[in-house]
Amino acid sequence: MKFISGSYDKRIPCYRVLGDDGELIKDGSDFEKVNKELAVKMYSDMVCLQIMDTFMYEAQRQGRISFYMTSFGEEAATISSAAALTKDDIILPQYREPGALLWRGFTLQEFVNQCFGNKDDGGKGRQMPVHYGSRKHNFVTVSSPIATQLPQAAGMAYSLKMDKKDACVVAFIGDGGTSEGDFHAGLNFAAVMEAPVIFVCRNNGWAISTPTSDQFRSDGVVVKGQAYGIPSIRVDGTDALAVYSAIRAARSMAINEQRPVLVESLAYRVGHHSTSDDSTKYRSLNEIEHWKTDRDPVNKFRKWVELNGWWSERDEADLRSSIKKQATIQVAEGTEKPPLTELFTDVYDLPPSNLVEQEKLLRQT
Repeated sequence: MKFISGSYDKRIPCYRVLGDDGELIKDGSDFEKVNKELAVKMYSDMVCLQIMDTFMYEAQRQGRISFYMTSFGEEAATISSAAALTKDDIILPQYREPGALLWRGFTLQEFVNQCFGNKDDGGKGRQMPVHYGSRKHNFVTVSSPIATQLPQAAGMAYSLKMDKKDACVVAFIGDGGTSEGDFHAGLNFAAVMEAPVIFVCRNNGWAISTPTSDQFRSDGVVVKGQAYGIPSIRVDGTDALAVYSAIRAARSMAINEQRPVLVESLAYRVGHHSTSDDSTKYRSLNEIEHWKTDRDPVNKFRKWVELNGWWSERDEADLRSSIKKQATIQVAEGTEKPPLTELFTDVYDLPPSNLVEQEKLLRQT
């Protein structure tokens, strides 16, 4: 009689390419090569995301929008993932993946319009701020309930398989989402149906105020893939090159072998969970500052780009100046809201009587 051990003394290793100083810690055969054009765009989008998060966070604090969530500390994880995909791959985000949509061409003004819910918002003002979506960019609209996108991702991936498409589905989830039943159902569905889907778990240490030590007793999330028969890898989410290489390899495996893959991205949520949260109540300022200064993924990648001679202080100044001119809160704020009729469209061909009555009552109000 022999029981399988519930844990092992040795942790699953974490795949890294760059050290915190921006220098390579791997030889060239262990990661995907990135040329100047790709590297500069990856870095530029990370800076753009940081700037957008800063001014939108301040806008919420000024009472100009109702809610916001930042991606500080996880810029490399989402932007590098998107860079490793093709435009035909379908992304199902959680709520901290605006970087992936930014990479695909969603403009800063479109992000701002969504947060203000004006008539130029593609969602017609019917979603909370930061619940982005774009059919044009194969980016399924963010849904507030946690982990519901994972079984959906398995189904979407199976449809791609049936249609023999050269594409996969990529579904993002936070570490807290692995406590939801949909996480386990989604992985099991995908494994059994052999669906080409990549599950990317952003393990950033915190599920709002709940640390990972209170989330699970396993060695993080990566080991959960093995239980469902899914090949899995743990990667340093602050390392843009490591994330890019891992997702490229995962995509090749998902499509060529027609099977799901699990990627655990280890990073740190530097910002508060959202504007409704004060994370200093449950974690120390020293901990936040360490990750903000010593382990910042944007600074790390900038050092590597500079070491290659692809970036300078002048480039940095020009980039930041250009980004600040691309979108204005004033424009979004001054744009009128969608008409009331838009609340009752896009679901039914002919609205049922109860919706007709609701519209009537709303107009009277």
